[in-house]
Amino acid sequence: MTPSETPQPDSQIVLYDTMQRQKVPFVPSVPGRVGMYLCGPTVYSDAHLGHAKKEVAFDVIRRALLHFGYTVRYVTNVTDVGHLQNDADEGEDKLQARARLEQLEPMEVADKYFWSIARDMDALNVLKPSINPRATGHIPEQIELIEELIRRGHAYESNGSVYFDVRSWPEYGKLSGRRLDDQEEGTREAVREEKRDPRDFALWKRAEPGHLMRWESPWGVGFPGWHIECSAMSLKYLGEGFDIHGGGLDLQFPHHEAEIAQAEAAGHPFARYWMHNNMVTVGGEKMSKSKGNFTTLKDLLAVHDPMVIRFLLVSSHYRSVTEFSEAAFESARSGYRRLTEALHEVERRLPTAPGRDDPALRQKIAGHVQAFEAAMRDDFNTPKAIAALFGLTTDVNAALNAGEVGREALEAARTAYRTLGGEVLGLFAEGAAEREDDTEVVSALMDLVLRARQHYRLNKQYAQADELRDTLAAVGVTVEDTKEGPRWRR
Repeated sequence: MTPSETPQPDSQIVLYDTMQRQKVPFVPSVPGRVGMYLCGPTVYSDAHLGHAKKEVAFDVIRRALLHFGYTVRYVTNVTDVGHLQNDADEGEDKLQARARLEQLEPMEVADKYFWSIARDMDALNVLKPSINPRATGHIPEQIELIEELIRRGHAYESNGSVYFDVRSWPEYGKLSGRRLDDQEEGTREAVREEKRDPRDFALWKRAEPGHLMRWESPWGVGFPGWHIECSAMSLKYLGEGFDIHGGGLDLQFPHHEAEIAQAEAAGHPFARYWMHNNMVTVGGEKMSKSKGNFTTLKDLLAVHDPMVIRFLLVSSHYRSVTEFSEAAFESARSGYRRLTEALHEVERRLPTAPGRDDPALRQKIAGHVQAFEAAMRDDFNTPKAIAALFGLTTDVNAALNAGEVGREALEAARTAYRTLGGEVLGLFAEGAAEREDDTEVVSALMDLVLRARQHYRLNKQYAQADELRDTLAAVGVTVEDTKEGPRWRR
């Protein structure tokens, strides 16, 4: 199969299911269609590289499923209420705390950082979700789910708040493998007095008089707990027994564990596969806002090509740690440059390539395409997929350096780069529509410049020829003089 063909849904994909703790064949509930839910951002501050890893990792998984012929409904939520500062049931709401700090309304904070994060994700070429629901827009669905849990005896009201009774659901802990009796108990006396068990978690919290985000409910004025939001929104837009639920490894417990308990205890079959990305580390320690060892994407985008950032993230497997360092960025920059230079050289030569076939090269290209797709079928192994692209680059460069290459082989190489590296891995965003339209213009202008430089050299006007070469070098274009004539590359 070549990338230019329209593939049928592929039954050979295997993925690592956190619940089963092993790789398993992926079989969607509806043939040819995939429902995916990703826990999205809490919109109270700018995103950092750790957030980007999650977004890019699942963006690649989505793209791969599309490449293999599936129709994908991809839902990513926005948490704009209910996420408290200690990620549990105590502390101030993160948005309200930021609103007080910046002297804004909470929804001003939510909109400010929602669009800030959206712009960062656009820069990293992350596809927009099919549906991007906000927690504050789904309060009725959350209240309805809580009422069902109370009716079934799995939740209780206490002093205007509602808590999930973990003792009523013996399966609580099955995702993380934590036995209920081994789970850490709270120590605050106030928590013990309000809850039947300190491990019970909030479904609805009573709003104190000064709380800015508040809704009417059967239990009084309050706001939803963090966990109930994702259960309600994923079930609303993907239905019972949807295919894939994703998120960061740090959300496995308690957030995802709570999501499962809430949904299933209310009688709703929940996600069939659970996928978790690993963390970005700095000096071996997880990058996080709470530890202060983070670098915002805005700061990184100010000094790094966004595609180099994306290349760094896809160079490690989604289940592996990604180490943040300047050395890692330099390696990513070098690797990405190698691929893009080969792609640009292929595209530069295509318009004037001879109309012959090079079957040996085309066979090598097809082999690298197969290796790439095999890697992505195996739990979306992006490092092996990139290795296949480097293998493609080695063979293409060898052929280009040996002389002219036929148009069919060049077109096959270009299709492989653009389809596998561009559409599946999401790289080569510099070749987006507006730049794609400019490719022919740039090539024509560069041919004029090279002819002018060659004219200067033939007339021994070396200073002018060198000036042209140096001007091009200053904007990242290298001119090489070969026996076939001058060539340029970015």
